[in-house]
Amino acid sequence: MGVKELFLEIGTEEIPAGFIPRAMAEMEAMITRELTNARLSYSTVQTMATPRRLALVVKDIPAVQPDAEITATGPSKKAAFDADGKPTKAAEGFARGQGVTVDQLQIVTTDKGEYLAVTKTETGRPTPELLSEILPAMIASIPFKKSMRWGDLDVRFARPIHWIVALFDGIVVPFVFGNIESGSVSRGHRFMANTSFPVRNFSHYLDECERHFVIVDPERRKELIRRESHRVAAAAGGHLLPDEELLEQITYLVEYPSAVHGTFSREFLKVPKEVLITSMRSHQRYFSIVDGQGNLMPGFITINNTLTDDPGVVVKGNERVLRARLSDARFFFEEDQKVKLDERVEELKKVVYQQKLGTSFEKMERFRALAEELADRLNPAVKSETSRAAWLCKADLVSGMVGEFPEVQGIMGREYALLEGESGDVACAIAEHYLPIQAGGELPASDIGAFVSIADKLDTICGCFSVGLIPTGAADPYALRRATIGIIAIILDRGYRLGLASLIDRSLDLLEAKLLRPKEQVATEVLEFFRGRFVNLLGGEFDADAVEAAVSAEFDDLVDVKSRVAALAQFKSHPDFEPLAVAFKRIGNIIKGGTDALVDPSLFQDAAEGALYQAFHEVKVHVSALVEQGAWQDALTRIAGLRAPVDGFFDKVMVMAEDQRVRSNRLALLTAIDRMFGRIADFSRIA
Repeated sequence: MGVKELFLEIGTEEIPAGFIPRAMAEMEAMITRELTNARLSYSTVQTMATPRRLALVVKDIPAVQPDAEITATGPSKKAAFDADGKPTKAAEGFARGQGVTVDQLQIVTTDKGEYLAVTKTETGRPTPELLSEILPAMIASIPFKKSMRWGDLDVRFARPIHWIVALFDGIVVPFVFGNIESGSVSRGHRFMANTSFPVRNFSHYLDECERHFVIVDPERRKELIRRESHRVAAAAGGHLLPDEELLEQITYLVEYPSAVHGTFSREFLKVPKEVLITSMRSHQRYFSIVDGQGNLMPGFITINNTLTDDPGVVVKGNERVLRARLSDARFFFEEDQKVKLDERVEELKKVVYQQKLGTSFEKMERFRALAEELADRLNPAVKSETSRAAWLCKADLVSGMVGEFPEVQGIMGREYALLEGESGDVACAIAEHYLPIQAGGELPASDIGAFVSIADKLDTICGCFSVGLIPTGAADPYALRRATIGIIAIILDRGYRLGLASLIDRSLDLLEAKLLRPKEQVATEVLEFFRGRFVNLLGGEFDADAVEAAVSAEFDDLVDVKSRVAALAQFKSHPDFEPLAVAFKRIGNIIKGGTDALVDPSLFQDAAEGALYQAFHEVKVHVSALVEQGAWQDALTRIAGLRAPVDGFFDKVMVMAEDQRVRSNRLALLTAIDRMFGRIADFSRIA
């Protein structure tokens, strides 16, 4: 009967832009899962969306579900027949439930023994019949951050649904969702083509949408917005300031985008450009324009959802709204300068950071002390600047500008610090201490900024763990995972050789007055939290077993740990690696923790013992020196030299000898070897 196309469109009131990408992904995942469960094959699945519609097309679905042989297992043979071999009530009940006679039952052998079973052929159902059940259930299951009900209906969706198109091979798949019956009629753009139109199939749907001013494919809309924005910026004599996040958001706000250029007074350019960009971006969703040197120009690009006969009217409206926003920004900028940052620091004493952890001023005092200690350890020459940056870095939180535009915290601190004559290093560190903003984001470019950033983030992590504010599977209100990943990224980026455990202990010492849980327990939990993030972070770069093996051996100096991971990952390609890993695992299993007793060569009874002992001592001298230097690859290469004597030992020597002294001596030798390579990695973790 051939293969067919499934097309589904859910027409709604405007869905929030942030909801749409996930909804598309979930629709694709759900339909593939449901089709697979229904034994329906397909070739491709594609989802598309605009603010007013979610669409799905699946190609090459069979018209009828294939038949299937279904085996049902019943009671055990023992329970099914009595001592005379006659069927029991259990056997008869199973047969009756399956619609067969007892003599049609089979006996099958399973892992648990012999059981009764019956194999039946299940005739495939017509695909439209299955889809009539699958599609409404799928629509009801699409997850949204928030959903709503409308009217007196007992269904929920992101926004009220106004129409549903559901076609299989051009024929309507009948079902009802709420008060909406599925059909074959879609609708055009709300303002430019607010009419209905029939749909025959997906290709016809795309053509009709374009004719009715709807571009359904979000990738096409995104490229159109990008291209038009660059064109308008060039026509204005500048360049578009790239902003992929804003581009993604706008893509799901419009169905038929058009770009328009507007301007604002040059007087506003006296305000820091980050404030202007933030105001245009966050409040108005405007793109910014820069000149050839990257300087902000007094213009913007707005993306309309309609074409207009008189763009000037649209421009004037947008300019009027923006003028009010930028006037507010200029007012705050000028007013903020009337209060010195040092005075604002004192105001932090009135700001509660967290009820159990005290004020923002108390937090600053803690991480300031920790940042100073980091400077002492790593770069004493910048200790005074580090202290000053830590003192000032939260001052802008009580400024009018940050109160109005929270996204520019740190940036305004930097600008106000420069205006007050602070050094450029201190001012830049004030902005840098918030970095990285997100995973993979920009990191502090200076030691001063890095020290304050690490200290601030670690105080947050240790503080929250200290009072029981520990992240759960989905909830992480204080962004502790992000803070932890940020600290790890900074340490690795700048190559800081730090003892993480001692740093955590020092942070907890500074939090002593706030601790609500045992310090040792908190320290262990925080270190394990770091370990989990570190393993996840490196798991994208190296084999997971190499990461686990290196981290399990020792986890404190992150730079050192990453070096060991890299060396181990590379060493895995060495021809001696696999047999050595097997041998090392064997050693670990035999010694079960081991004993650190001295080895007595006089107790050796086989030449293989002496050969291994001598080889071990020769290798140990070199490996110890290489470990001290952190030359992990060279150390592993040296350890590979033990392969032959280790193999010889296990071929010829019975470790668990009857003589207690001989057995203990052999265990001591293996323990010494285990201790040597155990400093590098836990080979039992290698897959």
